[in-house]
Amino acid sequence: MRTMTAGAVQTVTKAIADDLWIAEPNLESRRAAGVFAQGPRCIEGMVGDSEALRRLLTEVELVADTDATVLVTGESGTGKELVARALHEQSRRRHGPLVRVNCAALSESLFESELFGYVRGAFTGAVADRAGRFEAAQRGTLFLDEIGEVPLAMQPKLLRVLQEKELERVGETRPRKIDVRIVAATNRDLAEEMEAGRFRADLFYRLNVFPIASPPLRERREDIPLLAAHFVQAAARRLRRPTPRLGDGALRRLVAREWAGNIRELENVIERAVILARDGELRFDSPIGPSLSPGPTAAALPQLSRQAMEKHQREMIAAALEQTCGRVSGPGGAAELLQVKPSTLFSRMSVLGLRRGPARDEAHATRQGVSRSSHT
Repeated sequence: MRTMTAGAVQTVTKAIADDLWIAEPNLESRRAAGVFAQGPRCIEGMVGDSEALRRLLTEVELVADTDATVLVTGESGTGKELVARALHEQSRRRHGPLVRVNCAALSESLFESELFGYVRGAFTGAVADRAGRFEAAQRGTLFLDEIGEVPLAMQPKLLRVLQEKELERVGETRPRKIDVRIVAATNRDLAEEMEAGRFRADLFYRLNVFPIASPPLRERREDIPLLAAHFVQAAARRLRRPTPRLGDGALRRLVAREWAGNIRELENVIERAVILARDGELRFDSPIGPSLSPGPTAAALPQLSRQAMEKHQREMIAAALEQTCGRVSGPGGAAELLQVKPSTLFSRMSVLGLRRGPARDEAHATRQGVSRSSHT
């Protein structure tokens, strides 16, 4: 039997009252509220319930507890680092370190010493031995972000370490064994990079053992209402502002937008809108604020966003009914659990097509002024 948390109850209460789903920021509450995609495991920070996100979670679940090298691809702002963190935290190496290297931030002259380390006297300024990132990630996971930016001259050395599972610090000849799981990520098309001669084919095939594609936001539009609500609450809390209401009009504009910057862009737009919010309402028509132009799919968006929100309301009410053995009214009933009036809950159940509780519950509701006919 599923158990309702306090945060989930508050979330559902607001969803029923406002007819708009607002995601609770607390991790356990979000899990209970179904804000994370369902599955054996979830990725903290990845909000949504779309088919694309469910597919990603399934792939993470399949490969996480192995030592297979994973290549995470996707546009900027799609959460590739969250995927890498989930792969580590769900693996047998989760008690070891997770070390991130931004390959785009390393010049060719620094790349080798940063990754492999060096010994005293190896070059000017090397006054003591220093371990590199590979050794720092021993018995853990090394996340090579922006792997497509690795200088071509350094790629054979990186390939050798991945193949042989050993390295030599700069300035020494004694190989050191390493026990590291590799997760790499890129927003580049490495197949095109190989064609252009900027990325070695043998390194690509060494990295591409298990590819995972992080979907762009335009392929998971049904997640935008949940993401937007989550970012509204997070921004309001961070900025110490009252949480503004995200109305249907504003929500439709968010879902219609073509998000070139994906989730990162959505979060930034929401934060600016929270700063500029007035009268407790989130708007996107301020001349100094974020401007959202409707996309080509705008006509179909009200139904899409409504379906996404109603799906989550239905799941949460069903969970409350399961916990209360189908009782809606009275002490310990679903209405009390969700902190709403029985009449409100009956009405919402009717809209969502949910079956009501047993006959005795109907009688109790009728005595409180809720007739059966008024909800059918």
